[in-house]
Amino acid sequence: MSLPRVVAVTPGSPAARAGLLPGDEIAAMDGQLPRDIIQYQLLADQAELDLDVRRGGLELPVTVIRDGNEPLGLEVDAALFDRVRTCDNHCEFCFIHQLPKGMRKSLYTRDDDYRLSFLYGNFTTLTRFTEADLERVVTEGLSPLWVSIHATDPDVRSRMLRNKRGATSLRWLRALLDHGIEVHGQVVVCPGVNDGVILDDTLAGVLDRFPEMASVACVPLGVSRFNVEEAMRPHTVEEAAAVVELIEGWQDTFRAALGHPMAFAADEYYLVAGRPFPTLDAYGPVAQHDNGVGMVAAFRARFEGREDAPTGGPGGFFQSVDGAPAEGYRAPRAPGSITLAPRSDAPITILTGPYGKAVLEPLVQAVNPDTEVLAVPNEFFGGNTSVAGLMTGADLARVLAAAPFGRRYLLPDVCLSGGRFLDGLTPADLPRAVEIVPADGASLRRALRAPVAA
Repeated sequence: MSLPRVVAVTPGSPAARAGLLPGDEIAAMDGQLPRDIIQYQLLADQAELDLDVRRGGLELPVTVIRDGNEPLGLEVDAALFDRVRTCDNHCEFCFIHQLPKGMRKSLYTRDDDYRLSFLYGNFTTLTRFTEADLERVVTEGLSPLWVSIHATDPDVRSRMLRNKRGATSLRWLRALLDHGIEVHGQVVVCPGVNDGVILDDTLAGVLDRFPEMASVACVPLGVSRFNVEEAMRPHTVEEAAAVVELIEGWQDTFRAALGHPMAFAADEYYLVAGRPFPTLDAYGPVAQHDNGVGMVAAFRARFEGREDAPTGGPGGFFQSVDGAPAEGYRAPRAPGSITLAPRSDAPITILTGPYGKAVLEPLVQAVNPDTEVLAVPNEFFGGNTSVAGLMTGADLARVLAAAPFGRRYLLPDVCLSGGRFLDGLTPADLPRAVEIVPADGASLRRALRAPVAA
């Protein structure tokens, strides 16, 4: 167990009035040491809170008085104060296994922790889930959770996870649903492994065994040039089209049986297959936006002025918790406020991945024909890595070095985390100045200074 360390105190907050300072360590809250930010908030949710604080080698008693529902006003350094429950599966399709050496240490962490599923929307396979975990989830109402299914056939699932517990761990999914926990599922579809007849069987298994699930996203296998698993390869155009057709057929079945479509194909399938995207309304609440499901439809709707279209990002408990740090892909994309360059008549170039170019080019040229959409090939990761969120500083620098001066270069913030690219470079390292734009349609339209049609 580590102690929660204060990294920021909101001026004028109850914590500030009590004299708490950045660098303080919280040794106890009403006599208890919280093991994670969830328990931290439960303990903090009272009008008067007694803290044991360590500061400069001294232990100080501090009493914090809150006025009504006033936030405590602390930000701590981690979401978990005990050890992160790491993944003990050995999935051949795991993208973390396909990362090159020398990147930030945090990028190699493979968690399988239900608490991070609840807090940040990370997917868990439930292979390390226990009775004690179930009791806590149910007692504290830790909902929704996000579960990796991959296959409902026990033998197929255990082979894919390379873990014999994969054959039985979906019993916890059934238990979660039995206790009213909202669960969203994911199937990483690997060509020749769990597509075709097996994917059909998996969706049948969802309807038969887990009909209370909120949604199931079917996402394609990602393969980098560092992949060493010979069986893992990208989908062909025909395979992507077959997945779309199978899922759309199952959506009709789910609607008839459950009243909603349940399963969705990731946007990447429509791009690879060259199929038109469903409308935004076809995705319902777009619950798996951050998993690449309905993201294009939502982006288009926001670009065209539909203000109720989702933009993604943290929601639920994470959004409301006082003190939880934004970690991983939920971290702030760029530090401070994002500002655009002064008005200029300079021509515009939008930097994005190959998939982004296919989506953006028809949209932006309809309102600004002189705008260039420049696809940045991902040589850093290679393989079928084509999304804007995985663009690296090295690839951007290579492309921009050959780009002309005198243009405005717009870069989506989705490829940044804490102001850095995945390879550790920053926008300041690029050979051309870039404008960082939030990765939603409305923000891009404002950056283009194109009015929304009435």
